[in-house]
Amino acid sequence: MSVILGIDPGSRLTGYGVIQKHGRKFHYLGSGCIRATGTSAKPLSLAEKLRLIHDSVSELITQFSPTEFAIEQVFMAKNPDSALKLGQARGAAIVAAARAGLPVAEYSARQIKQAVVGNGGAEKEQVQHMVVALLNLQKTPQADAADALAVALCHAQSAESLLKMSGAARKTVRGRLR
Repeated sequence: MSVILGIDPGSRLTGYGVIQKHGRKFHYLGSGCIRATGTSAKPLSLAEKLRLIHDSVSELITQFSPTEFAIEQVFMAKNPDSALKLGQARGAAIVAAARAGLPVAEYSARQIKQAVVGNGGAEKEQVQHMVVALLNLQKTPQADAADALAVALCHAQSAESLLKMSGAARKTVRGRLR
């Protein structure tokens, strides 16, 4: 049994999703968004946003005690400044996981969509629909939270696939040795 914290990073809105994997079943534990926006009268500086992301992810780790951590990789945005801020937000979340001693797995948006929907080019709505179906949720989570749950589901399914492949490899090796 493992508890997986999935993160969909953003400099203003970072989604998180926590699932428990027990055998081949997935159980929803929680999800939501870390809002690093401040107020219209007093917006947060980039340093304050990064501290808030780090501290919030650290609190989630304390609250849910995950055994694994998965995060979406940076994609190449049209705006280099946006890509840099996204990378820094990812870094803040990854440092929180590393400080807690969690193994960190990274997945591209295409890998996540492929694992959850079966189509690497799936639309956001399709991802949300499959997250609801796979986790048997009563309502659709906010887009960023659903994306984070998809990251966690991708990791859970990737880990299972790797275990199956390693088991098949061991069986093959044993067969040759006999």
